[in-house]
Amino acid sequence: MDLDDYRTHSRYSDPRRHAALLDAVPADLAAVAATARNVIVHYRAGGVELPADRRDEVNNRWLDRILDTDQARFPLPLTATRPAADRVAGCCRDHTLFTVAVLRQHGVPARSRVGFASYFTPGWHHDHVLAEYWNGERWVWADPELDPAGEWQFDGYDIDPTAGLFDSAARVWTAYRAGTVDPDVYGVDEGLPIRGAWFVYNYVLQELAHRQKDELLLWDTFGAMTDDLAYADLALADEIAALLLAADGGDRAAEKELADRYATDARLRPGHSIRSVSPDQRRRLGSGPAPLDVKVSRHGVKDALR
Repeated sequence: MDLDDYRTHSRYSDPRRHAALLDAVPADLAAVAATARNVIVHYRAGGVELPADRRDEVNNRWLDRILDTDQARFPLPLTATRPAADRVAGCCRDHTLFTVAVLRQHGVPARSRVGFASYFTPGWHHDHVLAEYWNGERWVWADPELDPAGEWQFDGYDIDPTAGLFDSAARVWTAYRAGTVDPDVYGVDEGLPIRGAWFVYNYVLQELAHRQKDELLLWDTFGAMTDDLAYADLALADEIAALLLAADGGDRAAEKELADRYATDARLRPGHSIRSVSPDQRRRLGSGPAPLDVKVSRHGVKDALR
């Protein structure tokens, strides 16, 4: 993909009938991120207790559905203050999707990046999604979930890719394969078994999907993903991770190969059905990563491939 591809909406970021709401948000990154936090509250880390009837909001995979939910409560501009308890429940993926959508709506090249952040818990690398946008000269990593008023020791809207604050899934997988990192400190939460090499492996495929503008839910599984590394295609992950890192380094041939392989290799992308387990489903099933089958249609509430 070239820059112009990232100026246009994906089927996930398209606001559809809510385009005017995005038009009204200033294209300044700080303003966009503040608006994302005003509309969306993290389902676990947002400081609010979600009632049972709102837990499914985290499965709003399309931006227009997120905005539907918001506007049903607040038929107001997106910058008008919402009480935290009444914001749409989501996670880092949703803050990023919102941010990417507003930037694309204003013609700014933007995409989401999947990896692991080290700045939330010392010694632990949380799975995380950042926004990445083109500032006219370079790609910039930004975490729209971070309030700059917090006690962060770095600029959350211009995160240094070499500082180890956030590492892409491809970088972590490559380091794991080289034996230089412990994969068991990479995952969802220190208290859950959703961590380790199999999880990093799956996130390499998630990273590729997001780069190709399939901004999937973080609990979606598809293609070559697995919850047991014994069944993983390690060579495939090695190849994709190497291409992702090369593309990050400006290798246009690697970028083209990623796009070509994503288009032609069914192991690398979601098909007409996916497997998914939301956080609420995980609570009901137990803490393990076993997914539920989700049949998806071209249209409707369970539409995953618009």
